[in-house]
Amino acid sequence: MNSRFRLAIISLAIGLGVSTPNLAAENGPNMEQRLQRIERMLQNQSLADLVLQLQQLQREVQQLRGDVELQKHTMDAMSRRQRDLYLDIDQRLSRFQSGGASSPPPVSAPPPVSAAPPANQQSSVPPVTSIDSTSSAVTPPDPQQEEMVYQEAFNLLKQGRYPESITAFSAFLKDYSGGSYEDNAQYWLAEASYVNRDFDTALAEFTKVRERFAQSPKVPGAMLKMGYIHYEKKQWDEAKKILRELQLNYPATTEARLAEKRIQRITKEGR
Repeated sequence: MNSRFRLAIISLAIGLGVSTPNLAAENGPNMEQRLQRIERMLQNQSLADLVLQLQQLQREVQQLRGDVELQKHTMDAMSRRQRDLYLDIDQRLSRFQSGGASSPPPVSAPPPVSAAPPANQQSSVPPVTSIDSTSSAVTPPDPQQEEMVYQEAFNLLKQGRYPESITAFSAFLKDYSGGSYEDNAQYWLAEASYVNRDFDTALAEFTKVRERFAQSPKVPGAMLKMGYIHYEKKQWDEAKKILRELQLNYPATTEARLAEKRIQRITKEGR
């Protein structure tokens, strides 16, 4: 046994009231046993202290882990709430700018049928050929069915199911090309990629909104997102260019005000 440790034990024994003569008298096997017993007691006490400290650390780690999980849950809830709020505002803004869904043009009445020409007079009207029921004539889509399919895709987006919404909007654009919701579907297809931070795909899809639906009320929003994407990609000149073009072409819109804020932010950052 370490001599210093034994001296410490002997000093401890003296401090506990054991006299030096008694120590000398008990020197030998009995003294050795007592010293070993005291040594074990001290070692057991040290181990007990270490166990208590370890348990305390474990409790603190568990508490910190619980705090981190609670913080993560709170942040996720806030993120979902902000996303839903943004989508709701964007949808309301779109309805306000478009002034509601446009009604279909009135169907003109067919021209009156003239009396049959005399038998000896040749009719100038070519004979009407019958159309076979098996011909490949295109049937116009059912408006109610179109709206239902569009709403299903939009609900997927609001639920944060971005891959599913991308698939649904892509299928909608294919099945209902030229329909009443085509520009909106194209915009939300781009938005799904944007929220999913697939900026390259989102930029291409927003560009389609601007190029294919020049009269759509979704164009200002598409241009704003194009500026945001260039900002995220650190393409400062492109971002300022598209945002200023938005301000010039749509000066009295909410998107123009948001574009001004982003331009100010870019300038403040020294870009």
